[in-house]
Amino acid sequence: MQLQSIVTTPATVGSTITDDEAGALARTTVNLFKAWNLTDLEACILLGGISARTWARWKEGAIGRIDRDLRTRMAHLMGIHKGLRYLFTEPARGYAWIRKPNATFGGQSALDLMLRGEISDLAAMREWLDAERGAW
Repeated sequence: MQLQSIVTTPATVGSTITDDEAGALARTTVNLFKAWNLTDLEACILLGGISARTWARWKEGAIGRIDRDLRTRMAHLMGIHKGLRYLFTEPARGYAWIRKPNATFGGQSALDLMLRGEISDLAAMREWLDAERGAW
């Protein structure tokens, strides 16, 4: 993965995400994680280690302050979701793909790789999906 591709990713990463946009991202992330059938622990890890209490509040609609790291993580997650929607005409197949073992990833699933917890893991998955769909 080249740093240049991350820095030049359009609109969501590298540009300022407003507080209103961050709130919308958080609400959308809650819905996306439901579609992906994530556990609370998996959700907290993908969101950079937020507390279970914060995640529970998000699910209830109480979104508090969202820092830059979390905004960037959610932007990558939305990019991953977008890439899957382009690759799979049936949304359910894209949602299921997240957990399926993949030979390209050494038999691990995309979720396994993203659950390593680093923001770079989300960026790499987003970049891989963009390349697969021919965006680069």
